[in-house]
Amino acid sequence: MSGWNGTWVAGRLGVELEDAPGRAPLALADLVGLALRVNPKRPHLLVSTVLAKHVPTDPRLVRAAGHLLGLRVAEHLGRLAEGATADAAARLRTALGGVVERTGAADLDDLDDLTAATQGALAAVDGGDGLVLGYAETATALGHLVARALRLPSVHSTRRAVPGVASVLGFEESHSHATTHLVLAEDPALLAAPGPAVLVDDELSTGRTALATIRALHAHAPRAEYVVAALVDARREADRRHIAQVAAELGTRISVVALAEGEVRVPEGVVAPDPEPPVAGHDRAAGALVPGTDPGDAWPVGVRESGRHGFAPAHEAPMDAAAAAVAARVAERLEVAGVDAAGDVLVLGTEELMYAPLAVAEALRRGGRATYFSTTTRSPVQVRDVDGYAVRSGVRFLAHDRDADGYGAADRFAYNVAARDWAAIVVVLDRPTATAALAAPGGMLAALAPYAPHVLPVVLPVDPPGAQPLRGPGFGSYAPDEVAWLLQDLSHVRLEGDREERERRIQSGRRTTRSRCRRSTGRTRRTGSSTTSRSSRSPTGSRRPS
Repeated sequence: MSGWNGTWVAGRLGVELEDAPGRAPLALADLVGLALRVNPKRPHLLVSTVLAKHVPTDPRLVRAAGHLLGLRVAEHLGRLAEGATADAAARLRTALGGVVERTGAADLDDLDDLTAATQGALAAVDGGDGLVLGYAETATALGHLVARALRLPSVHSTRRAVPGVASVLGFEESHSHATTHLVLAEDPALLAAPGPAVLVDDELSTGRTALATIRALHAHAPRAEYVVAALVDARREADRRHIAQVAAELGTRISVVALAEGEVRVPEGVVAPDPEPPVAGHDRAAGALVPGTDPGDAWPVGVRESGRHGFAPAHEAPMDAAAAAVAARVAERLEVAGVDAAGDVLVLGTEELMYAPLAVAEALRRGGRATYFSTTTRSPVQVRDVDGYAVRSGVRFLAHDRDADGYGAADRFAYNVAARDWAAIVVVLDRPTATAALAAPGGMLAALAPYAPHVLPVVLPVDPPGAQPLRGPGFGSYAPDEVAWLLQDLSHVRLEGDREERERRIQSGRRTTRSRCRRSTGRTRRTGSSTTSRSSRSPTGSRRPS
């Protein structure tokens, strides 16, 4: 591919991409560029051009690539006529050929054509039994897209421990910055469902993480077949033999399906060059922080925003509708703020939260906004503003989710944000990560402000698994169709003030200092068919449901 963004690393480290002819519809260079890690375990990083983790990408390209991977799995499982994905794969390659370096932009006609091709192929998929498991943090949305293509339930691993929810199983990812994965399926029976288990990741380099997952799944509920699906399969021959050995040991079948296959050849003993000084900041003055958007009744209680606790095909339509409603509300807010209607908008998801922000980005683009999608990450990557390098800019900020995920890493990152002059950046978070650190000095919102004249945080509600609103007459005096009460146990949260002093002030009628315990209850009022939330404000200025 002309203008490939892996030439810099290839030239200096001697890294080579060697395709496996005839085994996959695309070439490795079609789907990845190269950058350098800040990680001594592996010097190079494959940077996907369709995943939207490190590169702002047209959301149609992200969805089409995920669906195409799902179609490849459907073919492998005999749920789609052989060769049915060939047209979509050819159109994906055409669209990728139009990708502009550093932006992830492709020709609009190519992407519309690609969308039509993948949608047509999806209609031919036969349903069946099975389960899809995506990997945090990078492949959570990709797992969703594969599951949607296959019409199967899904769950994704997580690094976030949720109070009151036990992990059904766990496994380790040895080369990651946060190695422990939890699986917090609301219904443990999901992991014992009949049919094949499809494990979805962006890249398969050795297969060790997939094998650790398969061993854990097989110990929990043995099954006859596992399929590992990845955008890129870059295993060496020894790794391929090892997977076959584990399959024989467990008495099961393990297959691998990918959009591109081959090997990444790295010279023995190669060491990444030392990181360069940080790239100079954006030369534009910091933009304005647009007051956060409260999804309110746009994202109703009970609509799932991710697959952390399981996601069934029946959850898709409500989530699509909620994402479209949130996008409409965001568009209104951007219009009120005076954001140029013809300007480019970046929707930035946050770590594991990828699928809902992707849907919001797609809805904004359908509404006429030129919208791109990317997500933040915990992984440090060397940034070099040189031609032929896949990560040309980076934004570093203090972690705002440390209490939510339990990991102590102090920094988070967003890459290639300087790829365009954004008219606005829309940051989509879930409630547990919408902390005061967002708006603090060195926080994400301040770090993004120089890259767009408007930065808009959007906080999606998150309800614990199985949480149901309490209604009268069994709870409260309101009629059942008037008010729904949502209660959250915050006994584990350290309050901002002394508990006894607050109680004395409350009893005496004196004013108390603002405390987190004000958010211990929430109330939703139902008017007609809509639902709104009574809640306190988050540090970003957005309404934060309890």
